[in-house]
Amino acid sequence: MFCEFPYMKKITSLILFIFLLACTRELADMNDLLGEPYQPTAVTIDLAPPFPKMEFPTDNPLTEEGIALGRRLFYDPILSVDSTISCSSCHHLASSFTDNKSISFGVDQTPGNRSSMSLLNIGYHYKGFFWDGRSKTLEAQALIPVEDPLEMKETWPNVIEKLKRHKTYPILFRKAFGILDRDSIQKELVVKAIAQFERTLISSGTSKYDLVKKGLATFTEDEAIGEDLFFDITIDVKDAECGNCHSGVLFTSLQYANNALDEITDINDYEDKGLGQITNDIYDNGKFKIPGLRNIALTAPYMHDGRFETLEEVLDHYNMGGHPSPTVDPIIRPLNLTDLEKQQIIAFMHTLTDTAFVQNESFSNPW
Repeated sequence: MFCEFPYMKKITSLILFIFLLACTRELADMNDLLGEPYQPTAVTIDLAPPFPKMEFPTDNPLTEEGIALGRRLFYDPILSVDSTISCSSCHHLASSFTDNKSISFGVDQTPGNRSSMSLLNIGYHYKGFFWDGRSKTLEAQALIPVEDPLEMKETWPNVIEKLKRHKTYPILFRKAFGILDRDSIQKELVVKAIAQFERTLISSGTSKYDLVKKGLATFTEDEAIGEDLFFDITIDVKDAECGNCHSGVLFTSLQYANNALDEITDINDYEDKGLGQITNDIYDNGKFKIPGLRNIALTAPYMHDGRFETLEEVLDHYNMGGHPSPTVDPIIRPLNLTDLEKQQIIAFMHTLTDTAFVQNESFSNPW
């Protein structure tokens, strides 16, 4: 037994050496990003009139580095289980960040339940996100698609591991959020970055409508009558009731409403309960978020399920007064608009098209 002691001493020394080496490496890994500078540059968005100042969460201020990271993540399929789809797969810049489909498709072309909403001016949507308002903040919204089995089908732990191993992302997270090592990358930082990028997706203020309001352009006769019909400006034209829901600078009240899409007799019989599924209030059944109408001509098809292919179909639906149901909005009624009046309203809505927004290179794919 005594003759074995020198060998045991050597083994003990070897174990101690390996342990110290592992600890040294672990300590090095704990601060493996310290060589990269953390000097974030604050960003103030230059808003074109009449867009108001945007509210930002105090724990996620805009920085150049955060926006740049969020833009890369938005367009990177690394967030999906098989690296085939990204946020941009359902939100295309040329379509005002929709995908022009009745329902969107996830990994393996798995069909979703609803049409993708436009992200234009999404930072102003303080009353909830998704058609049913299930998320209260942009950061909370961005958490959901990654693990949704109808979308990216991934898990956040897997996403974080992929980002940690990536040759570039750890450095970008360091520059954006000041982390000391790659192990500090968390899902909360991922969605903060994406939310920063999304808050920059603001109208340019150069649509024909905006130029007219600034005195830099003039409506055609049909566009002017369409505006009057839309907002009920004078008593000389009919009230098309559009402005009751599509109001303000964003052309949305940000509220939720049942716009009479389906005939329902029992309040519990809505196939898609919308807001009611989230609030568990039966009087919210069939209510969906009222979308903004800026760039509406670029975002067909329309409604939460994309049932209407054209703006003409949308106007026909409202003109006939929709379908009766227990929670339908009381302003929905037959409008008795002529074909010409419907076309004049559509002509006005086309003045909301913001070409500069969809051509803005700072919103495009950085890869």
